Amino acid sequence: MKELLDWAESLQCAVGAFSVGNMEMVMGAIRAAEETNTPIILQIAEKRLASSPLHLMAPMMIAAARRANVPVAVHLDHGLTVDCVRKALGYGFTSVMLDGSLLSYEENVAVTKQVVQMAFEAGATTEAELGVVGGNEGDTAEHVITCTDPEVAADFCRRTGVDALAVAIGNAHGNYPVLPELRFDVLEEIDRAVNVPLVLHGGTGITDEMFRTAIGLGVRKINIATASFDAYAAAAKECAGKGADWFALSAACAEAVYRNVIRHINVFSMK
Repeated sequence: MKELLDWAESLQCAVGAFSVGNMEMVMGAIRAAEETNTPIILQIAEKRLASSPLHLMAPMMIAAARRANVPVAVHLDHGLTVDCVRKALGYGFTSVMLDGSLLSYEENVAVTKQVVQMAFEAGATTEAELGVVGGNEGDTAEHVITCTDPEVAADFCRRTGVDALAVAIGNAHGNYPVLPELRFDVLEEIDRAVNVPLVLHGGTGITDEMFRTAIGLGVRKINIATASFDAYAAAAKECAGKGADWFALSAACAEAVYRNVIRHINVFSMK
């Protein structure tokens, strides 16, 4: 993933990180990347593994990345346990995230340092999170937003050696009930304080203009999950209403994810 973040930095754009949960979602995302000749990140969060087991998803995601005719990284998003991170690295994931944002600061530093060392030994990239991104990532707990402190972010990056930092600036996972008010002033301060690429979670529902502003302030990776899952579900519902067979259903769901991914790729490219 570090290579893709460097690529995004060189072009002053952002690389899209698209969550997937089955074969159709992988196929749709890869097709969009190849047709636009744009690198992407395929990712899955630990909380999603109950529905999409890692021992099934990991080989498929890695095989798709290796066969793609554009660079594709494979990322564990929101790893909640060191054991899950270790398993993802064992399968060959090229980057991992240990989400210690709800731990105490010192606990977050300690566990992140451990994961950074594990990832380094596996030749992989590490992402971490500071502050609290709102909403939830696959569970029922609603997290209240706490913006990332720029000074703390600088200390955290220095002490952990993390490769990328996810920040909280008013963004939230899932669908926003109203348009969010992102703290671009905080983002600008964080960008000045740290020397690693910044990551924006909770991309679903953020406007194109907001995305472009965030990219201009140092965001180099943007996560898209809910928008793809919602597009998939809508396509499945439409096909079911038409009495479609499995083959038509599979094709329609892959197409829906493809359209969603390609739309976000075009925004993130800053063209």
